[in-house]
Amino acid sequence: MADSVRSRPEIRKLPPDVVNRIAAGEVVERPAAAVKELVENALDAGARRISVSIEAGGLKRIIIEDDGCGMSADDLLVALERHATSKLVPDDGGRVDLLNIHTMGFRGEALPSIASVSRCSISSRAAGEDAAEVFVEAGRMEGPRPAAFTGRGETGTRIEVRDLFYATPARLKFMKGERAEAMAVTDTVKRLAMANPHVAISLENNGRNSLRYAAEAEGAAGQLARLGAIMGRDFRENALEIDAEREGVRLSGFAGLPTLNRGNAQMQFLFVNGRPVKDRMLNGVIRAAYQDFLARDRHPLAALFVDLDPEYVDVNVHPAKTEVRFRDAGNVRGLMIGALRHALAAAGHRASTTVANYALGKVKIEEATSPNLWSVPPAPERQASPSSYYRQPVGPDLDQPLPPSAAALHGLSEAPPPVFRHDGAPSARVEPGATPAQGVPGDFPLGVARAQLHETYVVAQTADGIVIVDQHAAHERLVYEDMKRQMAAGGVKRQALLIPDVVELSEDEAARVLERADELAELGLEIEPFGAGAICVRATPALFGEMDAMGLIRDLADDFAEYDAGLALKERFEEVMGNMACRGSVRAGRRLNGEEMNALLRQMEATPHSGQCNHGRPTYVELKLADIERLFGRRG
Repeated sequence: MADSVRSRPEIRKLPPDVVNRIAAGEVVERPAAAVKELVENALDAGARRISVSIEAGGLKRIIIEDDGCGMSADDLLVALERHATSKLVPDDGGRVDLLNIHTMGFRGEALPSIASVSRCSISSRAAGEDAAEVFVEAGRMEGPRPAAFTGRGETGTRIEVRDLFYATPARLKFMKGERAEAMAVTDTVKRLAMANPHVAISLENNGRNSLRYAAEAEGAAGQLARLGAIMGRDFRENALEIDAEREGVRLSGFAGLPTLNRGNAQMQFLFVNGRPVKDRMLNGVIRAAYQDFLARDRHPLAALFVDLDPEYVDVNVHPAKTEVRFRDAGNVRGLMIGALRHALAAAGHRASTTVANYALGKVKIEEATSPNLWSVPPAPERQASPSSYYRQPVGPDLDQPLPPSAAALHGLSEAPPPVFRHDGAPSARVEPGATPAQGVPGDFPLGVARAQLHETYVVAQTADGIVIVDQHAAHERLVYEDMKRQMAAGGVKRQALLIPDVVELSEDEAARVLERADELAELGLEIEPFGAGAICVRATPALFGEMDAMGLIRDLADDFAEYDAGLALKERFEEVMGNMACRGSVRAGRRLNGEEMNALLRQMEATPHSGQCNHGRPTYVELKLADIERLFGRRG
């Protein structure tokens, strides 16, 4: 019996090198993490120029050079000890407040952790000090010794990390390919560059320039310039400035117009007190703010910066400090949603310039393979070069009469605008010159209606170009916004069903929906249980008229099973309103007269968000005269 009793194991203290390797596994899980920690140290040192160089995705070599305040020889020795930092200053009583964090790195783990799993050299020079250098291999240090400092400035630090994870072969086996690791480093450098536009940052990959960002001026303009350099010119040209504050929390940055969207959320960047973070709650807030303007599978572009007292946010949640926890998450969430929606409303009918660029990109200039039906061939006796032929006068002086459309545009016909047909199908209706009631193109942002194409698209002339409007998509948004205003003004009125609808569900699905019966009643949907697994619908929102109550209840049951109930409920009702607006709007194929077309344009100008339909698609395309002239070779 005694032989089966296990002996009590002795508790031992781990050696320092093992402790450092364990810490390295938490803090430095891949080369990108090492780059992040070292660049953050440079930023905390006040660097204004930082260069990063990597080889083999950072596994073979990482070099970080900065022009920060640097370190003395004594500082170098202490910096390589665990939990040694200059970033946490004790108060008069010797107490260190871990909630009052004003720097990027503060744990004091990065340098010793990296040095414990690599071959590392650090040279640094502080003001008034001689340059010093240390060498560390798998935690064993040599130095410090005098060195000729070759950093980015008179002061600063140069860190070279070679053969990362060579001392932990098991970790090395789990690294991804060189290309994947290099991409992760690039993403890390980009995020740090976005948060620090006043700092010049560069990245070299295997000796070739990969990123190079010049220092930008302080303020919103400099921030947008840096964001545009990273996120692209389209974002810079179609970004809305965000600047709001509530209860000590400030939100700044830029968010893209809804018509500038992507199929994933990779172009959404979030920063808290200058720290790049990945927070599921904050990403959900962006989705909620844009849910009224984008389909569920589309995502906006945004770079948002949250700044607040460090005591109200915990940045020590994760060893890599990529997650944060707010003391008052509800206040931050409300601020972000309110600020984003306010900016979107202020954008009015504006749509992304990428819409026009995409349209221009689709235009093809091809050699004609059939005679020009509108041109007048020159008489044999006045054959001319092609260039002189195109200089012939256009108008009544020609031997042949003008085509009907041209006659109408020149005001030569008093008859109603003709309808041109091709193969029996309606093609275009051209309006005569604008009447005084319609105004002139320069009076309105969306111009004055001139024609309707294929009984679907309204063509308007602006002061410096043309606008093409999708009449159905535009009116869909207008009807939808009107429905929302009615709901906000008078609440959701119910209409009782003469014959209640009974919806059969599973018992679990029915229970999930019935749990929200009070919320549904506030939104105009009155339900009650009707036996096991069944729901009776007694009233629906009067605003929607006739609707598929059964389908709505089934969709709500699916939503409650997958998403947060309150958010999914709101999204579902907005989708229902959007569908109703779609069915009640001007359909494609409906003929509009001049007054109707201009009324549509004026209403678009006065309605927020009219630049996109309920699914984020553009309602109009604007082509500037300069763009049109380029198509015809009039401009370079």
